Amino acid sequence: MNDSKIDWQNLNGVQKTAVFLLSMGESYTSAIFKTMSDDEITKIANAMAQFGEIPSEAISAVSNEFVTLYESEDNLIVSGDSFLKKVLEKAMDKDKANRMINQIEENKREAPFLWSRGVNTEILAGYLEPEHPQTVAMVLSNLPPDVAAEILVAMPDDKKGGIALRIAQLGQVPDDIVRDVDEALRKELGSVGTGRSSGGVNALVDIINNVDKATEDVVMELIEEENNEMAGDIRQLMFVFEDMKVIDDRGMREVLKKVESSQLTLALKTASEEMKQKILGNLSSRAAEMLMEDLEVMGPVKLSEVEEAQQEIVNAAKELEAEGTITIGGKGAGDILV
Repeated sequence: MNDSKIDWQNLNGVQKTAVFLLSMGESYTSAIFKTMSDDEITKIANAMAQFGEIPSEAISAVSNEFVTLYESEDNLIVSGDSFLKKVLEKAMDKDKANRMINQIEENKREAPFLWSRGVNTEILAGYLEPEHPQTVAMVLSNLPPDVAAEILVAMPDDKKGGIALRIAQLGQVPDDIVRDVDEALRKELGSVGTGRSSGGVNALVDIINNVDKATEDVVMELIEEENNEMAGDIRQLMFVFEDMKVIDDRGMREVLKKVESSQLTLALKTASEEMKQKILGNLSSRAAEMLMEDLEVMGPVKLSEVEEAQQEIVNAAKELEAEGTITIGGKGAGDILV
């Protein structure tokens, strides 16, 4: 099992539970599984099935959350699949255990291009460049958005738009075609994985949100020429109100200058605490106090009105970006304007 895609420093709750149970052994885990629901077992089992070698530091960190102290200098070498099969057979009847194991195997088999996390994107981009744009679009729509963005950036400018347009128009691709392409990529790059393709506008937006501004401009220019309505849909999805957290404080103050206080109050009705603090932190103390007072006394409002106010603020931010006053979105969001 290749664990290169697992971030041992940032495991989620299910993964931590899986690591802990693997470290405790089959008998203990079987007893624990008997106290869990099928849904809980399935989630933990799916996580276990992804593990091969678990670093000792991961075991120690996870165990410290369950018990007072657990330390080990050696890695736990265990086959997650083999361990899982024995535990499930002890925890439930054989037929039920087999069904669960088969479902886990099916989930692993259908996981889209998980191997891509461990590859050199420059090598993958070089391999894909001579391929037909439709093939490249199918592959990119299966990759994590940040990986796909790096590859799209690396493509020649005269191909970027065509690839992006095909991603937006891509529907379901027959499994046998996906597997053929995936197999070829795995053999070429020495990785493992499989997947199923499902592109569309949302898939393209995820990718565009991770590319640099130059690539975004090339892509959007071609899409606007080919399908102006689609381009409008993409621009609406590319940057939403909550995404404004990425704007630096100087830029946020410029945006707030263009926004009416009543509009801002309405927009904050459904905003996250992080977004509220971002805005309040860029207002004067008095203005922030008044805004919070208005928000507290505001009665029920239509969600559509809130979304409209949020979109107007986003549009103001986009206008400022177009003027070169602020920078938002993509990998250039942190650039300093001089």
